[in-house]
Parts: sequence; C-alpha cells; structure tokens
Amino acid sequence: MSYHIRIHDRQNDKLYEADIEGDRYILDSLEDQGIKLPFSCLNGACTACAMRVKSGQIDQHEVIGLSKTLQDEGYALICSGYALSDLDLETQDEDEVYRLQFGNFFAKRKRHWFQFGIPIDHD
Repeated sequence: MSYHIRIHDRQNDKLYEADIEGDRYILDSLEDQGIKLPFSCLNGACTACAMRVKSGQIDQHEVIGLSKTLQDEGYALICSGYALSDLDLETQDEDEVYRLQFGNFFAKRKRHWFQFGIPIDHD
C-alpha cells in the first residue's frame, strides 16, 4: 500500500513530500527518491534518524534504540520503521532524543571515580 509523507526538516528549514510504500523502510523509500535525511546505524539502534510523528502511524517492531514510552509519545526511527498510514513528520535533534531516551537513567546515578582502589567523589 502507498502512503503520502510530509517531513519538515527543522535543521535545514525544508519541507519534503513523497509517496512511499508501506512494505519498505521509510528512510530507504525516501533515499530512493533523492530525499537526504540524517541517519547513522541503519539498524534502529541509534537516534540519528529520529522523527517526531505529528500525525499518522509507524510500525516500529524492529526498532531497538527507542523505548516504547518514547514511541508512545510520538517519536520514531525511520530507518527501521514502516508507514501504516499517511505521515506528517518532523526531524529531531539526535542529542535531544538521546537525552530523552537515556538522560534520566544517567542523571539518577551518582558517579564514583576510583584511584588506586580508593573512591574519589568527583563533584
């Protein structure tokens, strides 16, 4: 099935539109049409291709680098996602999504550094 996709590229202030097939990764379909968007791992493990889903649905069953919570909040990794409907997407800053994904975990732990087997409080 074919779906229409609109992407607002925030970093370059551009709007892209294309028709894509639902049985192919979104990023692959866009690349084939000459639309160049950020990506890195192409395995759904990093957050380089993260998008905010403004409207529509994406099947992300292969994505491992984005928690179910963030997916439910409207984030998607298009390198490993399939369109399930027409889509309106917006690029995200990779660091922004990474902090949302992992920032709370690291912020909760106090770091202890060790030198010669003796803990050093590094605050």
